[in-house]
This record gives sequence, C-alpha cells and structure tokens, in this order.
Amino acid sequence: QVQLMESGGGLVQAGGSLRLSCTASRRTVSAYYMGWFRQAPGQEREFVASLSVRAGNTWSTDSVKGRFTISRDNAKNTLHLQMNSLKSEDTAVYYCAASTQLADPRFEGAYGYWGQGTQVTVSL
Repeated sequence: QVQLMESGGGLVQAGGSLRLSCTASRRTVSAYYMGWFRQAPGQEREFVASLSVRAGNTWSTDSVKGRFTISRDNAKNTLHLQMNSLKSEDTAVYYCAASTQLADPRFEGAYGYWGQGTQVTVSL
C-alpha cells in the first residue's frame, strides 16, 4: 500500500509561484506513472500533469503548458509540481496520484493511489 501526502499549497497572488510536493510512504518502485490532478469548486477533477516513473516522459494539459513543470526526486521519493505565472483559474485542490497500470497517464481512472489534496488559491 502506498500512501501519498501533498504539501506546498497556499494563497498566492496572480502571477506568483508555488511548488507542490508529494511524498510517498514507501518507494513507488511499482508505479508506472505519477501525476497531479486538480478539482475546482463545483467542477470535476481534471488532469494537470503526469510523468513516467521509469522513462521520465511527461504530459500536461494545455492550460498549464509553459507555466507548470512536473518533476520527480528519486532519491527522496518525492514528486513536485512547480507552478509559475499562476492565474485565478488555477485555484483548486491539487491531488497527487500514482498509477501501477500501463494505461493512459492523463486519465483519472488509471490511478489507484491518491493523496488527500492540498488547496491552492490564486487571488487577483
């Protein structure tokens, strides 16, 4: 069983930056992908970015390309999401997830392990 815990959320002004981190309770050696999803109030959870644990390939949704960067610190078994040029529409609860399936890493259903989420609020 892998437990994931996010940190780094908070309140930031538009144009600012935040760095989210996700720490796993044990080495995610069996994971194929790790990713970030977000859920804004009244909306469904949506894909933000993901990476292949073994190959290092990354994917991100169009709305964050050029602003958000996903990365992984293998030594610390930690996943990061660097968020720059934040906009009010980035306000959401951000979730870290891990997938042990060979499936499309952009789809929520591919992920079996989830953190509890961290709130990101971007003010105008």
